[in-house]
Amino acid sequence: MILPNSIIGVFGSGQLGRMFAIEARKMGYRVHTFSPDTDTPTGQVADYETCADYEDLDAVKKFASAVDVVTFEFENVPSQTVEIAAQFVAVHPPGDVLHTTQNRLREKNFLRRNNFPHADFRPIKTLTDLENAIAEIGAPAILKTAGFGYDGKGQAKIKSADEAARAFANLNGQEAVLETFVEFEKEVSVVAARDAHGNFAHYGVIENEHVNHILDVSFAPALVSEKTFREAVEITRAVVETFNYVGTLCVEFFVTKDQKLLINELAPRPHNSGHLTFDACISSQFEQQLRAVCGLPLGSTEFFKPCAMANLLGDAWQNGEPNWAQALRFPEVKLHLYGKAEPRPGRKMGHLTALADSAAQAAEIIRQARESLKQ
Repeated sequence: MILPNSIIGVFGSGQLGRMFAIEARKMGYRVHTFSPDTDTPTGQVADYETCADYEDLDAVKKFASAVDVVTFEFENVPSQTVEIAAQFVAVHPPGDVLHTTQNRLREKNFLRRNNFPHADFRPIKTLTDLENAIAEIGAPAILKTAGFGYDGKGQAKIKSADEAARAFANLNGQEAVLETFVEFEKEVSVVAARDAHGNFAHYGVIENEHVNHILDVSFAPALVSEKTFREAVEITRAVVETFNYVGTLCVEFFVTKDQKLLINELAPRPHNSGHLTFDACISSQFEQQLRAVCGLPLGSTEFFKPCAMANLLGDAWQNGEPNWAQALRFPEVKLHLYGKAEPRPGRKMGHLTALADSAAQAAEIIRQARESLKQ
């Protein structure tokens, strides 16, 4: 058990690490972040900040020797980096989980091998692979790079076989996956935590709305049937148990028009859709990550009220500084900014949350508050 006053090491330094560090410091822990950047969202609130490349193994050894446990806010850390750190200190989640989830093909093969529901897919290395795959699973289909994809990056919709050559050329030699196009009714996620003893906690089903492939609004509880709710939680529990996972993890699902669940992606860390737990729950997704990796009992996931969250992208700064006072005239609204200096279109700069008597009401308040930033 790793008790308060210990030092928690975090690979990555974005907003997920920032909120994790806030929760850790509230509970008396110190936080040491490691990433190639400086003056980062995490580093601004952490106790220590190491600025070094993930491939700088000497720096990794020094970092791992100075902390009591290591966790992640960013999964695309090289496997060798994780292996070196694990020689000095416990690392959660372990390198094999990261290795699986940081590559779409490995992740899809994990889902297939363990009989988890997912869209049909084919691995793509050559143009012939792609042409054969389109013939087998049909069009439209989604071509995705195997590595380093998030927020819709590295994805292209192929509407017919005659688009194959151009889509393949755009891969620039990268390995890819072709997935059958899913006509889904909605996207939902389950954020959950598991400790080393197998104890499991979850935040129910969260409903997510995307714009340009980037999460726009999340709200909880999701508008789904009891059957869908139960199945989503059961599948998530099975995923974390199959991984023997320790920490916080998110499973993103499509809900099809005939109410079937398909896993879209796995995130081995706290997740954007779970940000609303920061204000709405007794123990947030970030506190659960801390509790799990430190061997403490998991906290309650009870919601105080239904809640909604709206992302704030860099686009909101296009006419100058947003009108924060206008948004905060809504007494139910809370503002979270991530400390990023440069607002760029599509860049996540912060979020708003609101609690209300229903998820629909919370979502309406949050949209009004975000719209008022322009005034």
